[in-house]
Amino acid sequence: MSDHSFDGLSEKFAQNIYATSKGKIRTAVVWRDLEQGLARFGNQRLRILDAGGGFGFFAQKLAALGHDVTLCDLSADMLELAKEQIAEKGLTERIRLVHCAIQDLPEHVDGTFDFVLCHAVVEWLADPKQTLIGLLQYLKSGGLFSLLFYNRDALLFQSLVVGNFDYIRAGLVKKRQQKLTPTNPQTPADVYQWLAEWQMPVLCRSGVRVIHDYMRHKEDQHKKFSDLLEMELRYCQQEPFVHLGRYMHVLASKPCQ
Repeated sequence: MSDHSFDGLSEKFAQNIYATSKGKIRTAVVWRDLEQGLARFGNQRLRILDAGGGFGFFAQKLAALGHDVTLCDLSADMLELAKEQIAEKGLTERIRLVHCAIQDLPEHVDGTFDFVLCHAVVEWLADPKQTLIGLLQYLKSGGLFSLLFYNRDALLFQSLVVGNFDYIRAGLVKKRQQKLTPTNPQTPADVYQWLAEWQMPVLCRSGVRVIHDYMRHKEDQHKKFSDLLEMELRYCQQEPFVHLGRYMHVLASKPCQ
């Protein structure tokens, strides 16, 4: 298994991930968490690393607040789309684009960052834990780590609900891999264990799409979207709903040395 690049899929990725009901929920839930993290720094101008950040959806929002962002991605197509959007928004001076894999960051980036983002990346990696260990070397003491990952437990539950038992028996591995379906989802328990090993306390955790994907009438995902978003935000951090999220978002801190 090798790490995944989205070359040739940038436009489709942007449309599927952020321009849909599920994408809007993802944006709202994750951004609320990020705002909570930003508030810990007061009015400081932060140095932020968005690792594997694609076309920089959150990188652009953070730069628009006045922060300095380094955005790296393995896909040249994604970074080209990012460059266009960044120029249109007048953010060129705020965002540095780096074309490389996370594992190759030492060749391109120096110093440490106040905030490190790694969103929807680990589920595409051959060795996610080791990659994150390397990435966290760039997080300064007292800094925050924002990790969004595809939840294997929720994938299993949704497969059970729809009766996809052959898929479950196959270990949640599809015979024909779809290009935008993650290949290496992680369980929250494993990720929490990693963070505990690294002595990084979790400040908040949110399930992304704790309701959306389980709705009986799929048309309600659009017809009742405003109510759905309200309920997603209400229940995404509450047990037992939080771990039903198709994705999990975790904010963790690096202890001061």
